[in-house]
Amino acid sequence: MASPAAAAAATGPAATAYWRVAGMTYMSYANACATHLRKCLKEPYKTQTAAREQVHYKITKWVDGVAQKPEFRGTGGFE
Repeated sequence: MASPAAAAAATGPAATAYWRVAGMTYMSYANACATHLRKCLKEPYKTQTAAREQVHYKITKWVDGVAQKPEFRGTGGFE
């Protein structure tokens, strides 16, 4: 079986994904596209999408096999 690099060379650069040619991962390419799209939106869609991009998560430290009090973090008003 041929390696992915050999398969890409056999099909030519035109068949290779743009994000791969740019040296990006798919996730970084998708995030860049989403950021540019959000910047192009007009109101009221811009504020609606800004509310959805907030991130909230919880960090729990473990000491000697026992969970400590969790710490909540995020980009918005998390309570």
